[in-house]
Amino acid sequence: MVRLTSRTLDQIHSPIGAANELRPLASGTRELLDMSQAAPAYATAPVIAEHIAAIARHVDGGRYCPQEGLPQLREVFAQELSRDYQSVVSPNQVLITAGCNQAFCLVSSAIAEPGDEIILPSPFYFNHDMWLRLDGLVPVHLEPASGLEPTVAEAQALLTDRTRAVVLVTPGNPTGAIFSSATIEAFADFAATNDLLLIVDETYRSFRGTLDPAHRLYDRPAWDDHVVTLHSFSKDLAIPGYRVGAVVGHPDLLVETMKLLDCVAICAPRIGQEAVIAGLLHARGWRSEQVARIGEAQKVFEDVMANEPGGFVLEASGAYFGWVRHPFTEQSTDAVVRRLVVGHDILTIPGTAFTPTDQQYLRMSFANLAPEQLHELGKRLTIAGAS
Repeated sequence: MVRLTSRTLDQIHSPIGAANELRPLASGTRELLDMSQAAPAYATAPVIAEHIAAIARHVDGGRYCPQEGLPQLREVFAQELSRDYQSVVSPNQVLITAGCNQAFCLVSSAIAEPGDEIILPSPFYFNHDMWLRLDGLVPVHLEPASGLEPTVAEAQALLTDRTRAVVLVTPGNPTGAIFSSATIEAFADFAATNDLLLIVDETYRSFRGTLDPAHRLYDRPAWDDHVVTLHSFSKDLAIPGYRVGAVVGHPDLLVETMKLLDCVAICAPRIGQEAVIAGLLHARGWRSEQVARIGEAQKVFEDVMANEPGGFVLEASGAYFGWVRHPFTEQSTDAVVRRLVVGHDILTIPGTAFTPTDQQYLRMSFANLAPEQLHELGKRLTIAGAS
């Protein structure tokens, strides 16, 4: 057999893949309540589908793009950020990537050497932790003392001479928790003071329940010296398979990340970039409708969980996610996830994918369930807790 590196052999497989392997264990006699993946289950906007069909037939439809992304997309996205954050973002501060996961990988690899450390507040997004380990970097887990919002004081205690960056994901995956603007800006000060990079992953920025700016980072003088924001179009436009994301930061950083991009993808897929252009220009109303619908699903989910059915306790919710503490203290969370599939036809992700230790949590993605399915969830959890 071919010799394999310990970097991959010692790393976990994606919890999404592990969840998919559990599907055959469901009873098959009733509907599976799938709360595992946070990808939109609905079709993209008709205007987007029509545009990409036309692009697919165009002579340039399958050709390479400029490595930094289609100029129109960079311009349109910079305009949207400038409008939404009531600030000024320039197209030369935007790099289009093949998804937000790739955006994180490129940035972290561009700023850190093997053995360097990057602070990840826990619960962390599992692919961030996975990539740092695969790339020879060291994730340093920050456990907030109370609640789910980290503090600069807690991060300060983790600093070493190998620290290169601190990461914030807001709204959070897996928790849905939304960090305050004051917290985000305090971490920007922390990064600048300690010559670090603050990486803010805003994949779910449209699902915060408000149109107010999430932060004022773009207003800070020379903000891009110590801040980079990461973005995804998968959820906003229901195009996860088209793989389009963005890095927003200093042009010099983008130049370095493009060296990495050239080796792993050359450029983000043209068809996906064209889909995003159509969505940003022509599907704003459709996007708002989806955000409102998912916001209503969150309210139903919170109502269902308010009485702690079966002893399952909702600790936080937002965007696509609920962070739920299960009541089975004598069982591993992996065993609980299996138990929910086998006995109750509920598919979730174990919290162990997002925390360094087993803390009895489940990530439940409610966004793809209809109100009647969420009420059914409450009934099944009640039975699960009593069994």
